[in-house]
Amino acid sequence: MTTIPEIRPGQSIELLKELHILTRDGKLNQDSRRKLKQVYHLYQFIEPLLKTLQEDHADITLVDHGAGKSYLGFILYDLFFKDLTGNAHIYGIETRDELVKKSQELAKRLGFPGMSFLNLSVAESTLSDQLPAKIDVVTALHACNTATDDAIHFALEKQAKFMVLVPCCQAEVASVLKKNKGKTLAKNSLTELWRHPLHTREFGSQVTNVLRCLQLEAHGYQVSVTELVGWEHSMKNELIIAEYKDLPRRRPAERLQEVLQTLGLEEMQTRFFSAPPSPATLPQ
Repeated sequence: MTTIPEIRPGQSIELLKELHILTRDGKLNQDSRRKLKQVYHLYQFIEPLLKTLQEDHADITLVDHGAGKSYLGFILYDLFFKDLTGNAHIYGIETRDELVKKSQELAKRLGFPGMSFLNLSVAESTLSDQLPAKIDVVTALHACNTATDDAIHFALEKQAKFMVLVPCCQAEVASVLKKNKGKTLAKNSLTELWRHPLHTREFGSQVTNVLRCLQLEAHGYQVSVTELVGWEHSMKNELIIAEYKDLPRRRPAERLQEVLQTLGLEEMQTRFFSAPPSPATLPQ
């Protein structure tokens, strides 16, 4: 129906029009071409995870936090989920009610029964009975500041096999570094890494993701970090992929504690030790 080479085989042209990636006459402009490239690039990372799960069961569940207009959710459903048998399902979590309603209407119009959209914050979704007790895949793309940590907590609570995270706007650690700078400046030469305000912001962002990776490893996950290429519009292009493999937990848990103490971030233990492993369960 289309000869546009960028569009994947089997992709619904009607969906791309509804998402305003294609114009009504089926054309692709430069801005929408970039948007499609970005979503497809993410899909390349997520599709192998879904295929791994498919080998075990067909009823795959995926939760997309901070779904926005649900570009990713709809593309995932169209290219992968709609052909699955059973009760495979994608849940989009979003706080903006108008976007939730638009996504609900679009899913109904396109005949995508395995999609649900919920007007909840990431934190609220952890306790919501509108979501199943266990989720296979959790995604959080540009979930600002602590919303990424809430998504990690959600995934840990839901025993997720995979997490796909693109963190964004990480200010909390930087604010604690700034607050405690005076106390540590004389004692620790490492404080020079964040003495200047610009370095405080950048170093805080870097440390936040390092702590998140250690947190996931302390829960038995294997973590990989890569650059999300093709996201020219955003400086936040770090992609964290975590797979639960029941790996040894003691070493990363100890390292996480050491980093917090070294950088004067002890007050943030509750955030990065959410649902911590019991010492009795740690491998000896």
